[in-house]
Amino acid sequence: MVQTTNRFFDEAARLMNDAAGVAQGVRREFETLFRSQAERILRELAVVHREEFEAVKDMARLAREENEALKARIAALEARLAGSNSPAAAPATDAPHGTSATDAPPTGYFA
Repeated sequence: MVQTTNRFFDEAARLMNDAAGVAQGVRREFETLFRSQAERILRELAVVHREEFEAVKDMARLAREENEALKARIAALEARLAGSNSPAAAPATDAPHGTSATDAPPTGYFA
């Protein structure tokens, strides 16, 4: 009778061990299936990768900085131009709308 009890417990332990192995296999299979479905959905949505997003974000930041620098440069040039176009400094000319003869386009060009 002692041997029957041990054999019963051995079989029960083996059955539980097999069940645990099957459960792990099912879990791995589910994770693989879930991961492949998630990747497929993300691919269909055309979601960008984090690295690509960061690169574009840096490019946009640099473009904004360059744009601000160019705005400041244009403002400075316009201020300089406005200061040099005072009535005392402007030469008398027959060109229309207050432009000088040097501002007129060269002959052969269309205005």
